Amino acid sequence: MTSSSPGSSAVLERQGTTQRYPEARVIVLDDDVNTFQHVVDCLRKIIPGMSEDKAWNLANRIDGQGSAEVWCGPLEQAELYHQQLQAEGLTMAPLERC
Repeated sequence: MTSSSPGSSAVLERQGTTQRYPEARVIVLDDDVNTFQHVVDCLRKIIPGMSEDKAWNLANRIDGQGSAEVWCGPLEQAELYHQQLQAEGLTMAPLERC
């Protein structure tokens, strides 16, 4: 049995670890259902700051390479954009961590 003297106590120190907020990638997959124009319109409507030129470049990449990352950032926003794009009928890859 261990006894401790009166007044002695263990001091716990906090370790300063900084954790970044999780981020995720939003990836649109190629399909035979959606037109280029629909993909462009959805990207411009849902992804903040998406220009028409960038949306067309992404639509071409989706068609040519089979997929494209259309947004990467905080997980909660990524979940929202993923859900909204999927609701518009786009074919989505599962969210991936950045």
